[in-house]
Amino acid sequence: MLGPAALALSACQRDQPAGGAGMDLSRDHWMRFPGKVPLRLLTDRPPQLETPLHYFQQDFTPNEAFFVRWHLAGIPTYVDPIAFRLTVEGQVRKPLELSIDDIKRKFEPVKLAAVNQCSGNSRSYFDPPVPGGQWRHGAMGNAMWTGARMKDVLAAAGLGAGAIEASFRGLDEAPLVTTPAFEKSLPLEKVVDPDTIIAYEMNGEALPLLNGYPMRLIVPGWYATYWVKALRRVTVRTAETKLKNFWMEKAYRIPNTPDGGEDPEKLDEDTVPINKFSVRSVIVKPEPAERVRVGQVYEAQGLAMDSGVGIRTVEVSTDGGKSWGEAQLDAPLGRYAWRRWRMQWRPERAGSYDIRARATNEAGQGQSERYWNHGGYMRNVIERVSVEAV
Repeated sequence: MLGPAALALSACQRDQPAGGAGMDLSRDHWMRFPGKVPLRLLTDRPPQLETPLHYFQQDFTPNEAFFVRWHLAGIPTYVDPIAFRLTVEGQVRKPLELSIDDIKRKFEPVKLAAVNQCSGNSRSYFDPPVPGGQWRHGAMGNAMWTGARMKDVLAAAGLGAGAIEASFRGLDEAPLVTTPAFEKSLPLEKVVDPDTIIAYEMNGEALPLLNGYPMRLIVPGWYATYWVKALRRVTVRTAETKLKNFWMEKAYRIPNTPDGGEDPEKLDEDTVPINKFSVRSVIVKPEPAERVRVGQVYEAQGLAMDSGVGIRTVEVSTDGGKSWGEAQLDAPLGRYAWRRWRMQWRPERAGSYDIRARATNEAGQGQSERYWNHGGYMRNVIERVSVEAV
């Protein structure tokens, strides 16, 4: 099977999902792209498509429901799996041109469960509001990725003297020559981390074209801006050839503070490229505006994640933060995967309930009541959902 080599964008159509209990379909636009269920549409050029919350009741997000985020309008709509080559160049002793079969056969295949999360996931909840894609909580997904270790590929090329980083570029193209190509770089220690891989399968199937077919970079525990899709070129760089472009020096930068946050009234001038996940928990069930039954046991559940340190506890409040109880954690799916939490709750009276969740990882890092930066990145506040008991 050669995989999803062609994408007929003319087949895109407006649609509505078979929604979850609390979904308000009236104020959203939904689009069914080829190979996808109806997803919440932010933009169509380039595609930005958000996963409905109810899909997160599954441990691994289905490929057809996995969120989509491209930066340039010229996304690949066809990839010839026979002619495709991944080039490895720059400060290496032996430049490589690798076919899809080369990647699969010449390098040991590894599997890795990991969350892919957009840097701006949940941006629409920032207060005060910030510009950018107004994602809710659905700009993320958890998948089992299969691929080759980046360190093994670079070992085959042979790192040259003075290598300090590698940059990564995909098949997407800018509509104008003045638009900078989307290329990202990582420090060498992250590039050769055994868990950094070039994935060619997602949940046991070839990558969907919209999610990066034929292969994409997987940088577990780091935000998705580095997970370059439709990867076609790896360039090893020295201090003299270090990547200096819009996507590293202007975009996706956070305040150089311990948590990446800043004061809306006093923006930080000292910034660094975004990197590791912050600790966060998302309430998956109940959904916003969902109704529950008075006197009946209801299982609230959600997801907690961090950069790979590991989630220690998740606490849940059903009274707006006045009191907290520890939730039950499901068995880990992997250090970079999300951790599902559950709590049995019996509403005793009719009316509104303010449900909140907060996670703490093994390093003692947790969530706060308020968090803000001007990019709308790395949200890790204590999330809340209002539900009605009837």
